[in-house]
Amino acid sequence: RPDVPFLSESAMPPNVLIIQNDEHVFRHLGFNGHPVVQTPHLDRLAAEGTAFDHAYTCNGVCVPARASFITGRYTIATGVACNSIALPPSEATMPQMFGQAGYATGAFGKWGLGYPGSEGEPLRQGFDRFYGYNCQRNAHTYYPTWLFDDDEQIELDGETYAHDLIMDKTLEWVREVQDQPFFLFVPTLIPHAAMQVPEEYHQPFREQFPEFEDVTGQYAGTEVPNPVAGFAGMMTKLDEDVGRIMALLNELGLDDNTIIMFTSDNGPHEEGGHDPEFFNSGGGLRGLKRDLYEGGIRVPFLARWPGKIPAGTVSDHMCAFWDFMPTACELAGIDVPAGIDGISHLPAFLAEPGQRSHKYLYWEFYERGGRRAVRWGDWKGVQYDVSANPDGPMELYNLADDLAEEHDLAEDHPEVVAVMQALIEHAHEPSEIWSWS
Repeated sequence: RPDVPFLSESAMPPNVLIIQNDEHVFRHLGFNGHPVVQTPHLDRLAAEGTAFDHAYTCNGVCVPARASFITGRYTIATGVACNSIALPPSEATMPQMFGQAGYATGAFGKWGLGYPGSEGEPLRQGFDRFYGYNCQRNAHTYYPTWLFDDDEQIELDGETYAHDLIMDKTLEWVREVQDQPFFLFVPTLIPHAAMQVPEEYHQPFREQFPEFEDVTGQYAGTEVPNPVAGFAGMMTKLDEDVGRIMALLNELGLDDNTIIMFTSDNGPHEEGGHDPEFFNSGGGLRGLKRDLYEGGIRVPFLARWPGKIPAGTVSDHMCAFWDFMPTACELAGIDVPAGIDGISHLPAFLAEPGQRSHKYLYWEFYERGGRRAVRWGDWKGVQYDVSANPDGPMELYNLADDLAEEHDLAEDHPEVVAVMQALIEHAHEPSEIWSWS
């Protein structure tokens, strides 16, 4: 067991719970001062733990970001560079590591790393329990006609809110495994795409926002009246279910020995009638989902562990999805796999000295003409249309002075642009799949 100060040979290993939302945005939390979306249970995570103000996803869309998250590897290193590629069996994953250490491992929600029967499906990637969506296309509706229970497809009536089924199964599993350490991954579908939520959550916001009653949100054949109200209701519903999980941990006496982490796979979207401008989704940050500007890749990250992680703190440590694997392993006293790209941010969790830092962060996005970005200290380089022009111009921003990325400083600082280009050359790995490799 690694030398972790709060773990002894006789100590019960901590449970690790990671809640990962689907395109939950950086500013859509009550503790950030959002005037509409109230999230008292998520706010409690921040009040009783640490909020990371410089946390990033690893890609502009779901699957590549989740692949980096679960393996601790850069997007290109996992081989999962777009939503249509399954996670290969060669990669070590968080659930595999926890399973080898004697943890029960469960995933409940939207799995996007391998369709049923593929090498990337959850039961082949280290989870011994799965319930939810195991198909990207099926996850376009909250009222599906089928879900997966482990590796068995179960039929539904198309009128049952799947999120409720998934949360019930999550709580049921926690009760089943309460006597052993567990790794619980809850990748919720909320607030992705179609703005669907049960009427008791939708109606109060329809009354609050009647000006949107003539608006109909459409996504993958689904129509939702007043999608603005639907989004607010979804976030209310999600927050309540986070509260249900926390209440159960307290009921079972597991609260003090459970690390809860909360994050999101991408920045805000504008699908299904969601109105990111009305909700100020980016909180002044530029860009949306699929962008490599801050609004597309900077995500919420909260961590709570009573008595271990200092309460009510904000960390300026810069981290990304590939850092979850080594951090979770080290927190649980599990050897971190060799050869991964992530860095444990355990000292930042505990507000202790000795935190290692990335020299830079690098992103690649293979859709919409190809995009890439680098963050080096306060400097941020962004390059679009890479497929047509890999050596094209780079935008340069100083995030310390210009978090909204409004003022391109590339012409004023060619020496920094040169550093950015060198970092890209160092980080990028050629691939036969992509024409700009």
